[in-house]
Amino acid sequence: MRIRVLGSAAGGGFPQWNCNCPTCAGVRSGRIRAVPRTQSSIAVSGDDEHWVLFNASPDVLQQIRSFPELQPARALRDTAIAAIVLIDAQIDHTTGLYMLREHRQPWQVWCTPCVREDLSVGNPLFGVLGHYAGIAWNEVPLMGEFAIDGAPGLRFAALPLTSNAPPYSPHRDRPQPGDNIGVTLIDPRSAKRLFYAPGLGEMEPHVWEAMQQADCVLVDGTLWTDDEMIRLGASSKTSRAMGHLPQSGPGGMIEWLGRLPKTTRKVLIHINNTNPILDEDSPQRAELAAHGIEVSHDGMEIRL
Repeated sequence: MRIRVLGSAAGGGFPQWNCNCPTCAGVRSGRIRAVPRTQSSIAVSGDDEHWVLFNASPDVLQQIRSFPELQPARALRDTAIAAIVLIDAQIDHTTGLYMLREHRQPWQVWCTPCVREDLSVGNPLFGVLGHYAGIAWNEVPLMGEFAIDGAPGLRFAALPLTSNAPPYSPHRDRPQPGDNIGVTLIDPRSAKRLFYAPGLGEMEPHVWEAMQQADCVLVDGTLWTDDEMIRLGASSKTSRAMGHLPQSGPGGMIEWLGRLPKTTRKVLIHINNTNPILDEDSPQRAELAAHGIEVSHDGMEIRL
């Protein structure tokens, strides 16, 4: 199983277009050692030929150009993307579907009924795309494994995460199972597993069980502290209120990842532009390294 990190930043990317926080200003001016990042998305393949795209970010065209294997050029109009899995209905995970509207047939899109509702009512993206190639919806089950047609050598298992629906959702502030999911990617030949959850706000028992069973976890790295955005004056909400477990502090991601087996590879993704771990020389980055935790970057590859 091969996993390619297409984008590793949270919504807005890094640096964010309108942000002059220490990390955004630092990378623009060259004062800090940091790498720009596009908005979070991964691609996975079981045969190096057919790929499943997880989330379609607003940066999807740039991400495809940066990874030529997604454009094998076998025909006049071609793609190696067999299907698209949406883990939620957020703008930074779905807007890229507009950029892919020239597909020759309906996209095989996998998501929960909650996400389908959000993208049909609150933000009617699916309806708009119906005027182009269209969407062939496939329901992501929240119990048991499932396979995706056109993605040989892979199986998947989804589970609900505690989160909130987008502001345009019909059930905003009334969380439903399926608003946000984590997914285990499974190679049935080797039995290797990767657990993927770029938005993880609470460590529930079923989530912790999935993480313990994984050979690699690729999980929420949005914010360093719970009050990071408040202290910077960028938001009035805490990290947890936005549905993201902070890395530091009691009950934070570092503490949880430290409880996993030493053999588990630990990688953070969906990193917000304000997070000091983007500065490769920061004490926060050194603390992660001391705990054996990696910070994903665009173009990173994981093979299991």
